[in-house]
This record gives sequence, C-alpha cells and structure tokens, in this order.
Amino acid sequence: MRKTLWLSTLIGLTLAAPAAAQVRLTGAGATFPNIIYQKWILTYNARFDNVEINYQSIGSGGGIRQFSDKTVDFGGTDAPMTDSAIAAIGGNVLHLPTVLGAVVPTYNLPGVAGSVRFTPALLADIFLGKVTRWNDPRVAAANPGLTLPATDVVVVHRSDGSGTTYVWVDYLSKVSEEWQRRVGRGTSVNWPVGLGGRGNEGVAATVRQTPGAIGYVELGYALITKMGVGQVQNRAGTFVTPSLESVTAAARGAMATMGPGTDFRVSITDPAGPQAYPIASFTWLLVRKEYPDPVKARELARFIWWSVTEGQVHAPDLGYAPLPGEMQPWIETRLKTVSAGGRAVWAPRPAP
Repeated sequence: MRKTLWLSTLIGLTLAAPAAAQVRLTGAGATFPNIIYQKWILTYNARFDNVEINYQSIGSGGGIRQFSDKTVDFGGTDAPMTDSAIAAIGGNVLHLPTVLGAVVPTYNLPGVAGSVRFTPALLADIFLGKVTRWNDPRVAAANPGLTLPATDVVVVHRSDGSGTTYVWVDYLSKVSEEWQRRVGRGTSVNWPVGLGGRGNEGVAATVRQTPGAIGYVELGYALITKMGVGQVQNRAGTFVTPSLESVTAAARGAMATMGPGTDFRVSITDPAGPQAYPIASFTWLLVRKEYPDPVKARELARFIWWSVTEGQVHAPDLGYAPLPGEMQPWIETRLKTVSAGGRAVWAPRPAP
C-alpha cells in the first residue's frame, strides 16, 4: 500500500515537473534504487528549476548497456561494471555509491514462533539443495529452542537477472567454496535447485503461497510489505537482524578496505564489524569521467553531490540505508575529476 501510494503521488508530481528547464539530464538502470531516485529527482527539479532530470527504471543490465552506448547521460546499477566492460568504453566511467541496500532471507513456516537464524554455511547448503528438510540437524543447531517442522525446504530464487541476485550470490560465493566452484556470482546464475519468480514481487508471492519455502528479497521491499525475515550470522559470529542501521554498519566495516582514491567497485558482503549485516551492498550511479557538454557535466555532478549529502535524509523513510557520512569527502574527490573538453567542471551550486 505504501509503495502504491508513493508511486501514485510520483506520477502526479512527474506531470507537474518544470517544463522550462535549461538543462535536461537522462538516466536509466537499476530498479532497486528507483523509488529514492525519483524522490530525489522530483525534489531537486522543484528546487532548481533550471535542471530537469529523468531516470528510467529498466534494470542494472539495461542501465550499463545504455550508458555504454551513450544513449543516456548517466546509468544506475546494483552490480558494478566488469573490467572488460569498462575497457570496452575506454575506461570512461566512475562508479559513485548513492545509498545502501540489503538482501534478506524470507520464509514461510506456519506455526514457527520467532525469527529463524541462518549461519553462512547453512544458507549456502540450503540454496545448493543439500538441506532439504526444515528439521535438519544443521537448522536445529543454529536455532536452539525453536521447534522446527518436518517440512520440505522449497528454495525460491529470481528468474530474471537482477542486482538483488548478484548481491545474494556474491555473499554465498564468499562464504562457501562449493558455491563459488559450482555456481559462482552474477546477475543470473544456474541455480542448483528451486523455483523461479520474477522480481521481488514474484519471489515474495511464491514464498507466501508455498509452505516450507525460503527465498530472498531486498530489505526495503520486505519492510514495505511487512514480510518476516531471518537473522544471518556475520563474520563476528553475531546473528544480526537486517535493519537500516546494520546495513550502514556493514558499509563502515568495509571502509577499511577503501580510501579517497577508490573507484568504489567494492563488495561489502561479509564485512567486518560486530553489528554489521552481512548481505549488504551499495547501489551505484555510472558517470563519465569526460563529457562533451560542460554544462550537463557540471549540473549532473551537482545533482549527485546533493543526493549524497542533503538527499540522504530521505533514505530511511523509503527503506534505504544512508551512506556513512565519512564517505562524502571521497565522493566529492571523485566528482571533482569529472571534466569536459579536458577541463574540470566541478563548481558549487549558487543558492537558489
């Protein structure tokens, strides 16, 4: 309901967007951050009426493709571009994180009171098809005191390529050598077992309709639809309930491997930190290092800077985790490298 009302409002506000913008910027890509991107765009367009921004939610793969083909000014992706994809466009790309999300296990176990706990090895073995009953000793060992039914485990996964899948299998590849060897990571993989559902909606519907089912969805979707989710044991040995706070903690834990010069293509699954939720990820905007139009380049950099500073206040209400504030200087450093005609375009925006 909350998402439906927001989208209805979004359509109405879009129709009221300023028509006399001097600069128009177009983007396309990941569906996961679409809600907050539209909120940012509408807020920004209303505040700075010389800029009109449009973002089409077509999926991470489509965003990378359109960005690479130069049919949009910027792209959006939940899975970073590969080295070969970057090489194919002459290295002309920056990955800039905007918000954080998480992927959470959700299940259908009628009569089970309390949240089910999952160790890393247990999640991998379930999705490898090696744990086939909910009362398996390995499930019981992670859940002392919880009465588990002798119900078949039914794995549910995405049937479409998605950044959500990428984050999930990136994590499983880190915590399970067998998963890495047999399945690996990607926006689409050859699943060993399970039923497919399209989008978060398809996975959630199949889980709800299937006793004994377990699947994975984005945290924001789970919060909006009030789905029950499991706790996942992190590297510190803590069983963590997925929350916006524990996702931001995951980013802080991963920052030890980063620095001001990073290209931000870092995986933050399985991070350090006692409170960090282990299946979390950035979502990125794809921006060119060099643009042909200096005005477009400058206005895009200004919009992104506003998004990762003032715009972060909108993240929690829409089901996203804000970036750690410590990352802002690093992002500014990268934005200052954006150029047009070989000249830097960065300049603070005058007050409206």
